[in-house]
Amino acid sequence: MLRRLVKGTLVLLVVAVFAAFTLLPGVVDKRMNKVVPAAHVTVSDSAKALHASLLVADMHADELLWGRDVLVRANHGHVDVPRMTDGNVALQVFAAVTKTPKDMNYDQNTGETDNIALLALVQRWPLSTRTSLRARAIHQASRLQDAVARSNGALMLITDKASMDAFLTKRATSPDTHGALLAIEGLHALDGRLESVDTLYAHGFRMMGLTHFFDNEVAASAHGVTHAGLTALGRQVITRMEALHILVDLAHASPQTVTEVLAMATRSIVVSHTGVAATCPGPRNLTDDQLKAISANGGVVGVGYWDAAVCTLGAASIARAIRHAVDVAGIDHVGLGSDFDGATSTPFATDGLAEITQALLEQRFTAEEIGKIMGGNVLRVLRDGLAE
Repeated sequence: MLRRLVKGTLVLLVVAVFAAFTLLPGVVDKRMNKVVPAAHVTVSDSAKALHASLLVADMHADELLWGRDVLVRANHGHVDVPRMTDGNVALQVFAAVTKTPKDMNYDQNTGETDNIALLALVQRWPLSTRTSLRARAIHQASRLQDAVARSNGALMLITDKASMDAFLTKRATSPDTHGALLAIEGLHALDGRLESVDTLYAHGFRMMGLTHFFDNEVAASAHGVTHAGLTALGRQVITRMEALHILVDLAHASPQTVTEVLAMATRSIVVSHTGVAATCPGPRNLTDDQLKAISANGGVVGVGYWDAAVCTLGAASIARAIRHAVDVAGIDHVGLGSDFDGATSTPFATDGLAEITQALLEQRFTAEEIGKIMGGNVLRVLRDGLAE
């Protein structure tokens, strides 16, 4: 009887472990990355034709965090190459997320808890990722690089001006070709070491967000405790990033961090995914003064799609935020920054971006202006920021 009980317990344990390692990641992914359609949007034939003519670029998605194969069409989440093709998305910036706090409170968090540790465990990331945030970033980079290698040219990794130009040349005659650029969301991924900037550059990262949901060794977060700015290490990091031609991303940065980075920056910065405070107040949404300062720097702001960025889900709200940002910062300084697959609900996945084109037409933007917003500005600032 005891032997039978022990055997039954072991069987249940094996089943539970199997479920945790094979089913749980997908369940969490489906629950956290939803499409919640807004009111029905009719995309006109003229909007469809215009959208099909655009080079669309998105400055931020977190697809690498999840267990999906980016080359395979999924029935959940937001980004994969087949849906990029359907949505006429030319280039996607893929960000590595290495640590998030338990509640991801928009107002205040410490870095004491670690949501990603369990996700990494059940997705069977390498042992090194248990103790090193840098290793987590490198693992996610390897996932994208593996997809590029398996894509038969459908996905091209952008690392310098030459690879950007090669991608754009191929894209001109092959609309099923897509560019990918690696970014990091939060420089806690440096593990506190300046030399990690060079290590991560060597692994393909070309954009680095200084902070995420908590203060780190580099800078203060908009959602942190200190409300401070750059640390001494942070100033060294900015200098090294500029020397390597890594784009500085101020998404999630505290107001003081934004001010201090813009004061010392000698190259254009980006805010990869954000909202606009005038149309949707929030602790990380940019004020008009910040928009003007970023414009003066030559930078580009990526307007997001999720509720805390635009307050009401839908293309109309996204276009309204874009209209205000353009009115304040200028037409050359605003683009798209979806935050797809970032534990967000959005009104469409990447195959639905024609809805934004329709909404921009309704905001009375011209075709030329829409081309800049939907991708031209992002492609320009990325290319200008990359090394030769």
